Amino acid sequence: MVWPFDVHRRWQDWFGIALGVLIALSPWLGGPTDNQVVLWITMAAGIWVVQFAGLQLVDLERSQEAGLLVCGLWLIASPFALGYADSGTLMYWHVVLGSVVVPLAALELWQDWKLSDKELIRHGS
Repeated sequence: MVWPFDVHRRWQDWFGIALGVLIALSPWLGGPTDNQVVLWITMAAGIWVVQFAGLQLVDLERSQEAGLLVCGLWLIASPFALGYADSGTLMYWHVVLGSVVVPLAALELWQDWKLSDKELIRHGS
């Protein structure tokens, strides 16, 4: 019997793409920010999430999930590492979005860990 979360599904990849878009837009959704470093790093993290999730649609590899995991962890840590933890809304956006990306990436990594290379290739077809 196959449980709903035992197999990597395409909706997970599309959900990851949507999360990446939200991450890239979060500096404007979370209120204005004067810190250009935060703006550019957040946009880069969003683009990387879109890239890693989008690549899974065509060529599934475990490294893409690892990249998503790193992006999610960075997003959670960035308010503290870049010094905008007291900025309120933007910090909450990043912690929440990162907290969604991390379990999604961990789930996908767990789902794909046991697959052979041949089975990984079939996901993109």
